[in-house]
Amino acid sequence: MTTTLRPAGPERREQDGGRTRDYAVCVNGRPVGTIRVGAGPRGGPGRIDAVAIDEPDRRRGRGTVAALAAEEVLRQWGCGRVLVSVPSGAGYALRMVAALGYTETNRTLHKDLAPGAGHHDLPPGGALRSLTARDGADWLARQRVGFVAALTEAGVPADQAEAHAAASYAQALPGGAHAPGGELLALDQDGTTVGHVWLLALPGPGWIQAVEVLPPYRGRGHGRTLMRAAETACLAAGTTGVGLNVFTANAVAIGLYASLGYRPTLHQLWKPLA
Repeated sequence: MTTTLRPAGPERREQDGGRTRDYAVCVNGRPVGTIRVGAGPRGGPGRIDAVAIDEPDRRRGRGTVAALAAEEVLRQWGCGRVLVSVPSGAGYALRMVAALGYTETNRTLHKDLAPGAGHHDLPPGGALRSLTARDGADWLARQRVGFVAALTEAGVPADQAEAHAAASYAQALPGGAHAPGGELLALDQDGTTVGHVWLLALPGPGWIQAVEVLPPYRGRGHGRTLMRAAETACLAAGTTGVGLNVFTANAVAIGLYASLGYRPTLHQLWKPLA
């Protein structure tokens, strides 16, 4: 049997040059599912946004062949790499993309916050300070450099990493100030700043944008204190949960988040198309 892709609609072009198109997955001309591909502007990465195979045709390699065909479409579009996002509960899909040579770069984690459970005492000698974007400008700038470095180490081309960081920081710091609900906290221990946490706390899910313990003070529980402080701030803002992104290479951070009750919800993987 031959599995192919058949256009299921016209190609859609975005104002910035991005493009997407839906395809029907067919076996000997018979539709058995759908798949969507997309690409960023100016040679940006390709994406396989959705693969859905009808129940009777699952676990017969249809999705695998469809993904390979989608990669070929993206090569023709000039994409040098392809990204996929897989929910944590989709074990079959995670195994499939691993078999196809995709590498996980980062994952999204989430934790539900129970009302009334947000107060955590600081350790003796500990104090939290809220910083304006201006006060924390040097730290925020270092975080941006580190973010770009982590993206490039994960395989993102340098220019695309810079563009992604610029867009993310412009959204989080419009006009150079915190976005509504944004907050930067500094943790002091016995009068010395030992770490920071940057978060977005709004009704609904909160988001931890960055957390860092300064190198000389790591391994002393300050990261846990900062995470608890972020959760407290999110609960005070009326959030029901908090999420964050972590790069897969950061095993220490992954271990900390797991011990605090954070669980993966989404895995981001990529593959070169050369």
